[in-house]
Amino acid sequence: MNLPNHQIPKSPNPQIKVVAIIPARFGSSRFPGKPLAKIQGNPMILHVYQRALKVSGIDQVVVATDDSRIAKCVEKAGGTVFMTDPGHPSGTDRIAEVARLLELSDDDVVVNIQGDQPLLDSRPVVEIIKMLLERPGFPMTTPACPLEAQEAMNPNRVKVVVDSNWKALYFSRAMIPYYRDADIVKDLPKGSGQHYLRHLGLYAYRQNFLQTFVTLSPGKLEQIERLEQLRALENGYSIGVVRVEEAPLEVDTPEDLDAIRSALAGQ
Repeated sequence: MNLPNHQIPKSPNPQIKVVAIIPARFGSSRFPGKPLAKIQGNPMILHVYQRALKVSGIDQVVVATDDSRIAKCVEKAGGTVFMTDPGHPSGTDRIAEVARLLELSDDDVVVNIQGDQPLLDSRPVVEIIKMLLERPGFPMTTPACPLEAQEAMNPNRVKVVVDSNWKALYFSRAMIPYYRDADIVKDLPKGSGQHYLRHLGLYAYRQNFLQTFVTLSPGKLEQIERLEQLRALENGYSIGVVRVEEAPLEVDTPEDLDAIRSALAGQ
């Protein structure tokens, strides 16, 4: 199907609703209070929320949090927020609770947008929604971008390998695929970055699968790699992967804010 760039196709079922949920928690070992960190005078969570509102094809945007400070910040700005169980082990469990509270239908689409991306790019969001609507065999989708070999060595850069139909085969912190005939990274073929894909932590789910996913027990691979998405693969579910050109800037530490502020200043 040929569509204009970043345009979500009409669903076969016009009743399908697309909801973006932004999980946000105050506690963070590396950056406590991160969602409320100020960028150009506004808390980071509001930058993410306002950019999500502008994404084509999304019907509703809400924030999911267990912290009253974050909730008050979003509500004061006119946003929609849901207070969630503080005992959730992950952001996925948090968005699943909100999806239930919203009483979404089985085929509705839930997009998990990370709350630490104040420069949220609409393109990968649109593309994973589009793949989910066009490919009924995928219960969830996620984006990935090219990664150069030197960066692929970093265990904090999660890699993904896909088949010819862009179905995820495996996610790993290890350097996959592995070049058997290259002893060291500098021996890799020029332009080898095209053979590495960096997984980006953005997901679109069908509501019925999202609710199933959070009932599954973490598998051995998930526990070894500390990668939640492996739970789907270990239980026989397919994940569709969309290729995008670059990774967004994220805020993991207070130092990352400088790069974000510089980027916003240049816009």
